[in-house]
Amino acid sequence: MKDRNHDEAMAEILREDPTLAAEILNGILEDGDQAELLITLRQMTKAFGGVAQVAHESHLNTTQLYRTLSPKGNPRFSSLAAVLKAMGLRLAVHPVKQGRPLSRKRAAQA
Repeated sequence: MKDRNHDEAMAEILREDPTLAAEILNGILEDGDQAELLITLRQMTKAFGGVAQVAHESHLNTTQLYRTLSPKGNPRFSSLAAVLKAMGLRLAVHPVKQGRPLSRKRAAQA
């Protein structure tokens, strides 16, 4: 049996189950841990064809993608959305608790 590192194993799991990838990202986004989000996105980049492929599909250059997903990266919304789209995913907003939605007037006052 050949040993694999953690990133390779995660890439294989995420490649085979995009629903799991979405669930993992949603959990990370709920926690708000940017470092963990960037680690997972780097792993996902490997799963979805590598940096060059994801950069091409997201219309980013490879250097920009490396910087965006680096441990000190601070991705812009547009870059994050483009990378996720290249992976067949998207960001979505869900209410934290159930209740009636705010009217525009109430939302403006909040």
